[in-house]
Amino acid sequence: MGAGPGVARGSDAPRRAGAPKPTPDVTSAPRPLSSSPRGSADRGGGGAGPAADGAPAWRPRWPCGVVPAGPRWLWPTGSVVGSRRGAGHNRWSKVRNVKGPRDAARSRLFQRLGLLLRTAAREGGPDPALNAQLANVVEQCRAKNMPKASIEAAIRGAEKAAAGARVLYEARGAGGWALLLEVLTDNPRRSQQEIRLILTRNGATMADGARHGFEQIGVVRVASQDPGCPVSLEAALEAAVEAGARDVCKEEEEEEEEEEEEVALKFICETSSLRAVRERLEASGLRPLSATIEYLPRDRVALPEGTREEAERLLQALGDYPDVVNIYHNIQ
Repeated sequence: MGAGPGVARGSDAPRRAGAPKPTPDVTSAPRPLSSSPRGSADRGGGGAGPAADGAPAWRPRWPCGVVPAGPRWLWPTGSVVGSRRGAGHNRWSKVRNVKGPRDAARSRLFQRLGLLLRTAAREGGPDPALNAQLANVVEQCRAKNMPKASIEAAIRGAEKAAAGARVLYEARGAGGWALLLEVLTDNPRRSQQEIRLILTRNGATMADGARHGFEQIGVVRVASQDPGCPVSLEAALEAAVEAGARDVCKEEEEEEEEEEEEVALKFICETSSLRAVRERLEASGLRPLSATIEYLPRDRVALPEGTREEAERLLQALGDYPDVVNIYHNIQ
């Protein structure tokens, strides 16, 4: 039985029980939002303009059906809503990549200087005026900007700390280059095993006789009294002749040193005249930073690119080991 007069087919008029559900008129259904000529809802494109009821004529497809609030120009453009990526130049990346490694290197340096202070105070007494070795280590600590409280605490704790032993290890790396390691430790057996493991992992081995390729010399490091006015090389040569030093050169810059650290000059002399040269340089108006006995290579060895990279990794690993005080090598 058909619908009554005035009732359109497919309308919401009541129907008789058991009668089939009327089919909606497809021609009268509203147009989908994806029919916009500028894009589709599946691709996130925009429509031609607002609809008749004032709602926007487009809606992009977002994950989990979440549509961000705010104007359209504030919506995220990534594939995941709410994802936040750093550009790599924020403050935390600078702290992690620059300040963190620098603080770690400075901490290792202060740890080694503290061990040197305790050893020198134990061997010659806690008074720097009566202990030349301790006075020299104190000057090194001041040159590296070690806090005064840390210096005094290390000297006071010399009697309570375990006695340290100075050991010189000899090694050779791939390519025939020689290496000397000055170690200060309270457990020589442990240090020897750990250093041997570091050498083996980086293609080197312990070898007796490597020290014959080095000469023991005295080195006095000085700086100008005025940090803003460095000493010229000509004036340093004149001071070296007057003080009895045989050579002078600029201190090599290390990667772990801070940028504001002053540039020092190295005066090389005989080990027997180390103290006299230091006193003469101080009397000439220069400020001594340290006076130590070191090892100078007699000949330099040039390494190929691959072997040189392996040697640099070995030197870096040895520099990170806390018991190693000084490293001497003959790599050109």
